[in-house]
Amino acid sequence: MTNGNMAIAVHFRALTDPRIERTKKHLLLDVVVLAICAVICGAEGWEEIEEFGRQKQAWLKRLLKLPHGIPSHDTIARVFRRLKPQQFQECFLSWTKALEHELGLEQVAIDGKTLRRSFDRAAAKNALHLVSAWTTRNRFVVGQQAVDGKSNEITAIPELLRLLDLKGAIVTLDAMGCQKAIARHVIDAEADYVLAVKENQPSLHAAVHEHFLALHETDFARGGVRHHVTRSTDHGRVVERHYYLCPVPHSPAWNPIRAAWPGLRSIGQVVTLTQYRDGHETSGVRYYISSLSPKVKRFAQAVRSHWAIENSLHWVLDVSFEEDASRIRKDHGPENFALLRRLATSMIGRDTSPGSIRRKRKRAAWNNTALLNILTA
Repeated sequence: MTNGNMAIAVHFRALTDPRIERTKKHLLLDVVVLAICAVICGAEGWEEIEEFGRQKQAWLKRLLKLPHGIPSHDTIARVFRRLKPQQFQECFLSWTKALEHELGLEQVAIDGKTLRRSFDRAAAKNALHLVSAWTTRNRFVVGQQAVDGKSNEITAIPELLRLLDLKGAIVTLDAMGCQKAIARHVIDAEADYVLAVKENQPSLHAAVHEHFLALHETDFARGGVRHHVTRSTDHGRVVERHYYLCPVPHSPAWNPIRAAWPGLRSIGQVVTLTQYRDGHETSGVRYYISSLSPKVKRFAQAVRSHWAIENSLHWVLDVSFEEDASRIRKDHGPENFALLRRLATSMIGRDTSPGSIRRKRKRAAWNNTALLNILTA
């Protein structure tokens, strides 16, 4: 089997080699596929990618051409430091779109994450902040967008959404993404949104808060409120969540809000009550706006599924891939290595064998068949 037979390699054929002709001792596709395999198996830097290649060289020759053996870590680093992130992502998106065509996009969660040690003081370079799009049902990354800082997520999110075919999907975002322009983009893409509302939209937050306060005071005697309750037990605590959803009010005070927010059809409240084993209790309230019709179970599922991007992606990247500890800092290296991690996470997530992400990575490192199964899934 050669890399030309692997579906993942097919999508990276279009990459433009950033090296000058006289330095092209190793094939670009060989370097990229080697890096993907190594990151799946636990490599956390350029040196470890080289080491993985040398330890697996005999087996890798079944997949790669390797006309001059395994490239050095300096060569691997130069390639990924110079490789244009936009073009690398276009190849990544080519792969995810093939999966989208097969599996569909039911819900896309958008959230940001900072790579804490990617800053470079010598080059006056801030830590890299990435906004990722995650399919909550099929559990793979469908895109990422780099931004200068968390405050610029507002401009990065529309750029990320433009890369995706969102038709028929539900897009969920936290309060940073609760922006009229983002709502417009989702509606224009023939999708729906569920947006968290906080004090960064003060008039909207106050209106939603006051409306639900009035509804609670009248014991929901009016307003067409739908109510759904879930209970779960986890780590010695009992969590009870109350989901409330109602149509956007038809009062004069709400007319400007209805006009300002494209597609707005419903507003929601989630009340969380947590009881700990020692008897201690906590509570929390969150508010949402949505283009969905007032079907509370669908709303509850969208809200709950959005948290998967923290648990199934960001937590995995920090704990299993140690992303926050990475000291890759030079040029395009941090962004491209971040995409390698997200690609590896998505590929491992497609593997149906038992075990955690960490266990699957070890299994792939120890067992060539397990690695090949992940590559061809």
